[in-house]
Amino acid sequence: MALPVIPEKCSVAVIAGGKSGEREISLKSGEGASGALREAGFNVTVLDPARKEDLVTLVEQPFDVAFLCLHGKGGEDGVMQGFLEAIGLPYTGSGVWASALAMDKAKTKRVYGRHGVPTPPSVTIYRGKPYDLDAILEEVGPDCVVKVTNEGSTLGLFMTHTPDYTEAAIQEALALGNSVLVEKFIAGNEYTVAVVGNEHPHALPVIQIIPQNDFYDFESKYAPGGSTHLCPAPIDETLTMKLQSLAEAAHECLECRGMSRTDFIVEEDGTAWALETNTIPGMTGTSLLPDAARAAGITFPELCTKLVNYALDLPQERQTDR
Repeated sequence: MALPVIPEKCSVAVIAGGKSGEREISLKSGEGASGALREAGFNVTVLDPARKEDLVTLVEQPFDVAFLCLHGKGGEDGVMQGFLEAIGLPYTGSGVWASALAMDKAKTKRVYGRHGVPTPPSVTIYRGKPYDLDAILEEVGPDCVVKVTNEGSTLGLFMTHTPDYTEAAIQEALALGNSVLVEKFIAGNEYTVAVVGNEHPHALPVIQIIPQNDFYDFESKYAPGGSTHLCPAPIDETLTMKLQSLAEAAHECLECRGMSRTDFIVEEDGTAWALETNTIPGMTGTSLLPDAARAAGITFPELCTKLVNYALDLPQERQTDR
C-alpha cells in the first residue's frame, strides 16, 4: 500500500503568475503556498508560465508534482492542466474537464440544476448575438448581477438595479469575455465552503464573508480590511450541515478533485443558493481555503501537504476536518 508523501524526497513546482487578469493575485498565492510547502519540508521551485524558459524548465526538470496557484484564464480553465497531462506531471486540483467546466459559470449552473444544487435563475448572453433585455429582466427581475462567465476574482462583476445600468453593465462585461451571465440578485448573507478530497471529499468549516463594500467585489477579496471572515460561521448546525452538504455535492457533480470552494448566498428564511465553484482557491494571506483549514485544526503547511498527497493520489493521515 502506498504511503503519504515524504516532503524531503518530493520536488514541487509551484506554478504561479501567468497572463490572466488575476496574475498579481496568482503570484501572491504562489508566494504563500511556496512558503508553506518549504516549511513542510518540500523542495520547491516557483515557475511562471508567462515565461517560456520556465515552461522549458517544467518540461525538462524531474519534478514530482506541480502545485497550481494560477487563477483565471490559461491556468484555472483546463489549459495548464492539459499541458501538465501532456508532459505526464501530476498536479494539484481538478483535471482538464472539471477545470474548464467550473470556470464557465453558465455551464456550472446547468450542472448544478441537473444535480439538485440550487442556484439563482439566470440568462446567458453571447457576444455578437441579439438579446431581449426586457425579456431577460422579466425572467430574473429588475435587480441583477451581471458577470463574465469565464472570469474569476469578481472581475467583470456588476450589480445593477435599473434597465439602463443593466444594459451598460452587459456591454462592459461583453468587452471582457465572449459571454455574460445576467443573474437574479438574491439578498442575504454570503458564505463559502471549501471541500478537500478525491473519491471521498469532505467539507471544511463554513466561512461567513462580511464585505466592507456592498458586495464581495475584487477589493473586498484582496485589499487588507476589505472583508471580515467569520470561521466557523456563527450559524446553527442545521444551516452548517446544509451548506457543507451542498458544497460537497457541487464538488462531486463538477467532478472536482483535491480541492474546491463553493460560494453561497443565504436568504433570511434560510434558503441557500450556490453561486459558483472555484477549483483553485486562493492561497494568499487573506484567502479563504487556508482560513477554513486553520479552523479545522489544519495548518497551512499541513494543508499544502494534503493537496500534494491528493495530487499524487496518496492516502492521508486520519484527521477530523470539521
